Amino acid sequence: MRRIFQKIFTRPVLWLANRYTSRPDMKRIHEALSALFSKIKKDPGKRGLVLNFDNSSKIIVFSDQHKGIRNFVDDFALSEKNYLAALGYYNRESYLYCNLGDSEELWKNTLYGVIESNQATFEMEKLFLNRNAFVKIFGNHDLYWDNDPLAGFTLEKVYGQKVKIYEGLVLQMHILGTELNILLTHGHQGDLQSDGNWFSKWFVSNVWAPFQAFLRINPNTPAYDTQLKSEHNAIMYDWTAKQSNLALITGHTHQPVFNSLTHLERMYIRLDAARKDGDTQKVQEIEAEFIAGKISGETSPRLEYSKNTYFNTGCCCFSDGDITGIELEGGKIRLVKWKTDQDIGSRRIILEETELENLLDL
Repeated sequence: MRRIFQKIFTRPVLWLANRYTSRPDMKRIHEALSALFSKIKKDPGKRGLVLNFDNSSKIIVFSDQHKGIRNFVDDFALSEKNYLAALGYYNRESYLYCNLGDSEELWKNTLYGVIESNQATFEMEKLFLNRNAFVKIFGNHDLYWDNDPLAGFTLEKVYGQKVKIYEGLVLQMHILGTELNILLTHGHQGDLQSDGNWFSKWFVSNVWAPFQAFLRINPNTPAYDTQLKSEHNAIMYDWTAKQSNLALITGHTHQPVFNSLTHLERMYIRLDAARKDGDTQKVQEIEAEFIAGKISGETSPRLEYSKNTYFNTGCCCFSDGDITGIELEGGKIRLVKWKTDQDIGSRRIILEETELENLLDL
């Protein structure tokens, strides 16, 4: 019976959600990003931090865990093991951890329930905080951390010490004699779905959450909402293209983006190159990934981008338990995936990699 209802109701409810709650607006988004970057640079420490970054610095950026209460609405449950394994690795390797928002799913769940159900992840995150290597940024689904007067008290209870919440982070570095800035923020700013939209919050809490729980649906797959996600990513890229020596890393869309192309688009490029080279084995490997639905992104390539300035972490709640994130280390930026291998457990895979100097306007 559940499968019958899935076939009947999933598409119309997703259409309703997208039609009335997902409306990325270019002007609003561009203005919001410009204002945030200006505020952080002019008054660091209030809305965001400015950190000096060099080849000895290391940072891992994860976003969109959407930690829940371990029920059928909890998109994070399957990804928890990979998330814990990844944080264990990055803590041992002395990385700074930037949690880029929507870490806690507070549209669908009570705060108390999320805290009680995620003790292991909070304890692992605390290891970074103990090293003064933890930056927590709010998103639209955990906006509570920014706008509730009791948020500071709650975070202190969770982590055992005070935690400052930010809207963004700027990494400031000098490469080839030129200053490069990288702005990190969740990415919901200016999106009418998320930025002050009461209907979206009501819909998620009162319609989508119980519907998702009943049908046991995780929407974080390539099939759902890719057109709107890609439109939002394109708007983000357009903003960076108008800036000088400035790159942007966001989350929010759950769609991994590297060097301004979705991971899927880059795989299309590799597939085309493998076919031209007559590399049959590589062609088969890439086609197998497409068939398995293991690549998140658009359903067709869009290759007009000319600047390598926009990146998206993807998310930590994919329906197969995989998580993706962005690393910066050793003068390079990488898109990485952590997935479960039956033989060795969680393992790290580098999906994309480039030198940070390639982000400059040279």
